[in-house]
Amino acid sequence: MKQPWLRYLLLLCAQVLLWNFFNFSQFLMIAYLPALVLCLSLRRSSARDMILAFAFGFFCDFFCGAPLGLSSFALVAVAALRRPVIMLVMGSEVFSRGEDVSPYRQGWNKIAVTTIILTLIFLIIYVCIDSAGTRAFWVDLVKVGASLLLSTPISLYIIELLSHKQESKWK
Repeated sequence: MKQPWLRYLLLLCAQVLLWNFFNFSQFLMIAYLPALVLCLSLRRSSARDMILAFAFGFFCDFFCGAPLGLSSFALVAVAALRRPVIMLVMGSEVFSRGEDVSPYRQGWNKIAVTTIILTLIFLIIYVCIDSAGTRAFWVDLVKVGASLLLSTPISLYIIELLSHKQESKWK
């Protein structure tokens, strides 16, 4: 597939199907939406990324029957913090070279750490707003931890699908 928007649309539909039909437990939520936000182009502005993140979240909320804006709020925060997290984990070389995030350029370790941080931000915001203080703290903590453990490998596979293979590699 040469059209990246088609990949994103198919992956958004897959996320909706996961949330609608694969609710394993109240303690588990599979979320790879932060990986979609991470793979957005760094050549565009942060405002564009936040608008796309809002649209991704609204799409998922609308078709999942979740409260509208729940995923959007968490994803906009992920999009806003994406560049600082990339700068923190990968350094400024990514921005100075003008390249996109790719495991073939930055290495899987850096991508995994970045994915874990962004997924953790998403899950903390999502679960805290979803519970609205009605569940015990330990329940939210277990849900965030279990969801992070399951969502991270899936997110890394999604990043593999969205990234472009390139010959040269630097770490």
